[in-house]
Amino acid sequence: MAIPKILAFAGSARTDSFNKKLIAIAAEAAGAAGAEVTLIDLRNYPMPLYDGDLEEAEGLPENAKKIKTLMQAHDGFLISAPEYNSSITPLLKNTIDWASRAESDDEPPLVAYKGKAVALVSASPGGFGGLRGLVTVRSIFGNIGVTVLPDQACVAKAYEAFDEAGKLKDERTTKQVNGVATALVSFLKKQLA
Repeated sequence: MAIPKILAFAGSARTDSFNKKLIAIAAEAAGAAGAEVTLIDLRNYPMPLYDGDLEEAEGLPENAKKIKTLMQAHDGFLISAPEYNSSITPLLKNTIDWASRAESDDEPPLVAYKGKAVALVSASPGGFGGLRGLVTVRSIFGNIGVTVLPDQACVAKAYEAFDEAGKLKDERTTKQVNGVATALVSFLKKQLA
């Protein structure tokens, strides 16, 4: 049986990001469930804001090409998406937008996304745990050919949810996050069978 390849990242660049802690937990669970997981930090792939004039003049930025290549090399994505003002972070949106761009006229549309699957988790200091932002993330991925898994996990009051080692204190929440990651692995195994 083929081993699913999953690209995991948080939609936050902040060093002590709750979502970076959360994606590390989810990525570990996906690995334990039998996937080959590549965990990246978007801070290591800085890109200008998407600009059609810039793209026309210079093509895709080098880091956009790297992210796009990584996405194409994986079967699915595991993303921890923070919520900014009830929506998606600019960093995550910009990453999605640049990776959606074709590098040549004969490249099929959305090659980094078509036929892929994504599972979503979120952590937020607020009471909804980033839930409102995930609505937008789901909509974007659903419209660009990515299967968005129905299961998701949201960690509310994130400032008190993690211990000093970056693990979740609550066992039920840990099970939910692990369940989302495991569901993605199971889905991809069926797709690859």
